[in-house]
Amino acid sequence: MEVNMLEHLPNPIILKKLMKIQASLNIILCQDEWLRYHRFVQDWAEGVCMAKIDNGAGDHLFILFSPKGCLIKGFDHESGLSPYAQDEHKVWQGIYDDVPKELLSLLEGDAIAKDDVTFCIWHENSDTNWHKGKVEIPKGESDGSDFLMGCIFHTPEDFVEFAEGYFELTPSLEVVAKIYEDCSITAEMITILNPDCDVEEVLQELRASRLND
Repeated sequence: MEVNMLEHLPNPIILKKLMKIQASLNIILCQDEWLRYHRFVQDWAEGVCMAKIDNGAGDHLFILFSPKGCLIKGFDHESGLSPYAQDEHKVWQGIYDDVPKELLSLLEGDAIAKDDVTFCIWHENSDTNWHKGKVEIPKGESDGSDFLMGCIFHTPEDFVEFAEGYFELTPSLEVVAKIYEDCSITAEMITILNPDCDVEEVLQELRASRLND
């Protein structure tokens, strides 16, 4: 990831809001949970929220929000930095070396697959900007950060464009924009976005996930 992309990454508070919005829209547009691209778990661990991007093709992004700060772990399965692309099957040198211990500990546990990583970005509460490990990327290779961080859609227009390609739906830009503005999601909005879904079931899942508080 280029330095300027790190500069354009929003602070953890705004990032968390964006991930919750996109997870909500995925629930509305796709009732098959395993096919959803963006997910958000409010109570992943004590005091910790987790957002995940999974494209279903072996690439993923975990974003962990904790009282100590925020950690982003990405894995591009086609990257030459992947442990699976190396004979030693080890995490590429430098990815985790400078990560604060309190944030690195968030990756413990089988569900996150700590060693499946091609880049790591973090932001402690005391930081004014994001950090990334000092990693030497071989010429012609990519760590996948441009690609995966590009799956965080900062604007309603970008999300609608994504949804048209991924879900093969054309959600109302007006309604998506309202959700991006933090409007409470109503049954009417859900119906407009996805006329074929079970509106009450969607509302129930949004409530249970605490995405429509």
